[in-house]
Amino acid sequence: MSPAESTFADRLLGRVRLGGLLSLAAPILAVVFAGLVTSIVLLITGDPPLETLGVMIDYGVQPRSIVLTLNYATTFYLSALAVAIGFRMNLFNIGVDGQYRLAALVAAAVGGAVTLPAPLHVALIIFVAMVVGAGWASIAGLLRVGRGVSEVISTIMLNAIATALGAWLLNKDRLAVEVAGSNNIGTKPIGPSGQVPGLALVSGTQTKVFGLIILAIVMGILYHVLLNRTRFGFDLRATGRSESAAVASGVNVKRMILVAMILSGAVAGLVGMPQLLGASYSYSLDFPTGLGFTGIAIALLGRNNPIGIAFGALLWAFLNTSSNILQIHEISPEIVQIMQGTIVLSVIIAYELVHRYQIAAGQRRVSKELASGTPARPEGVSA
Repeated sequence: MSPAESTFADRLLGRVRLGGLLSLAAPILAVVFAGLVTSIVLLITGDPPLETLGVMIDYGVQPRSIVLTLNYATTFYLSALAVAIGFRMNLFNIGVDGQYRLAALVAAAVGGAVTLPAPLHVALIIFVAMVVGAGWASIAGLLRVGRGVSEVISTIMLNAIATALGAWLLNKDRLAVEVAGSNNIGTKPIGPSGQVPGLALVSGTQTKVFGLIILAIVMGILYHVLLNRTRFGFDLRATGRSESAAVASGVNVKRMILVAMILSGAVAGLVGMPQLLGASYSYSLDFPTGLGFTGIAIALLGRNNPIGIAFGALLWAFLNTSSNILQIHEISPEIVQIMQGTIVLSVIIAYELVHRYQIAAGQRRVSKELASGTPARPEGVSA
C-alpha cells in the first residue's frame, strides 16, 4: 500500500470510529437527560431522586426481580426485532401489537385443540403464530405496493380490526371456555406437550426464566445474519436508504416491501409465545397487551441493532420491574413512564443531532479538500 493510500485508509478508519462513538453516545446521553428530567419531576413532587433510584435498584437486583426483568426483556426484544425489520426497510410497522395478539389467540386455539409429541406440538404452535402474524402484516404490505396506502395508516387500522376480531373469536360459542374460579374466558388450555418449561438461571428464587429466551437469542442472531451477511439483507437496506438507487441497481422495490412486511409480521407472531407457552398456556382476556408499541420505543433506542436492542429491552424491563416497589414507598409508579417517554424523545433528538453533525462534518471536509486541491481519495484507490 502506498503512503497516500495508507493515509486515506487511516483517515477513513478514524471517521468510522468517530461515527460509531457518536452513535453510541446518543442513547447514553438520552438516558442521562431522561434521568435529569425525571429527577426534576421527583423534586417537584417532593420525592428525593437519589433515594428513589436506590429503592428501584435494590428491588431490581433481587433474584425474583432479575427473573421478571429477563422475562419482560424476552418479549420486548422480539417485539423490537419485528419493528426493526420494518425500520431497516424504511417501513413503520405500527401493527405489531395487533399482529402478535391475533397470532397468539389463533396459536393458542390450535395448541389447545391438538395433542402431539412435545417437540412437534411446540413447533406447530410457533409455526401457526408466525403464519398468522405474517398473514396479517401482509395485508398492509399488499395495500402499500398495490394501492400506495401508507403502512402507518393501514397498520393502525389493522390493529383496531385485530382487536375486534380477537374479541369476536374469544367467545364461548367459538374458541373460548370459562376459566375456572374466575369470570375470565380464554382458549382451551394447551397440554403439557405444548408447554415450554422455564429455566432456573437465577439462584435464590423459585421463579424461572422463560424457556423461549433461547428463541429470542436465536432470532437476534438470525436478524443480524440476514440483514448484514446476505444479498437479501443488502437489497433490503439499500431499498430503505434510497428506492431510486435500488431500482437502478435492479432491485424489485415492491417485492422487497412486501417481503419485509411479511418478515416483520412473522417475527411479531412470536412476541406472545414466551408468555403463552411458558406461563399462561391459554389466551384469555388478561393476556399482555401493548407490547408492540413498547417494541417501537426499544427499536428506536437500540437503533435497529440486535445488541443495542438487547440493552434497550433490558433497560425497559428493569424499569417496568422496579416500578412495582415504588407505590409501597408512596412514590408514584408513573414516574417510570415519564422516564421511558423522555428517553424515547431524547434519543430521537440525539440521533438527529448526530446525523446533522455528521453531514456538516462531511461537507466541511469536502470543502477543505477542494480548497486545498487535495482529492477526496488518492489516485488508484477505487470508490
